[in-house]
Amino acid sequence: MQADFWLERWEQKQIGFHEEEINSHLQNFWRKLKLPANSKIFVPLCGKSKDILWLLAQGYQVLAVELSPIAVEEFFTENHLEAQITEHKEFQCWKSENLTIYQGDFFNLNSNDLADCTAVYDRASMIALPAEMRQKYLQHLKKIVPALSRTLLITLEYDQNVMQGPPFSISENEVQQSFGENSQIERLFSEDIIDKNEQFKKRGLTSLTETAYSISHC
Repeated sequence: MQADFWLERWEQKQIGFHEEEINSHLQNFWRKLKLPANSKIFVPLCGKSKDILWLLAQGYQVLAVELSPIAVEEFFTENHLEAQITEHKEFQCWKSENLTIYQGDFFNLNSNDLADCTAVYDRASMIALPAEMRQKYLQHLKKIVPALSRTLLITLEYDQNVMQGPPFSISENEVQQSFGENSQIERLFSEDIIDKNEQFKKRGLTSLTETAYSISHC
């Protein structure tokens, strides 16, 4: 699954992964991260997520990255935000008050770009990637995110023998192994949500567990 896959999804408007509402776990559990006021939050593979608006409304700064130029442009247009557009290394940089979105490849970010970020919000990054790419993604994320940062992570788990992703299945064991011994991982929420998701029932699933984690990186 390469970059062209996601670019084509946006071009063809095949964006069932996009949520029109603010994510309930973000609203319910973000305070668990106990972040200082005005902290800068990193949102990887952000699409045109309205969760960014919620974070801004709480008084945070947001730094995000998104591959698709269509997604970035639609985010600003649909939310009536004016953007100052500049070039930043390999990225096109879209800025408005307290918000910066780098349009380009996540893997071109470095630690200097994220130097003042104190937390990561991941609703749809890890689950968007197959296992091999998830490991590459996590290795790079660990290189560029500052030490002592915190993460709110949301995952899905199901039988991948029945349905292939995306979204991809991630077990709690994989979360524990991925973030390692130097992280404190707290499971905040876990529930089988298959009855609320007819589209996944139609794809053959009988169980779909959604889990939210708070992760403190030491």
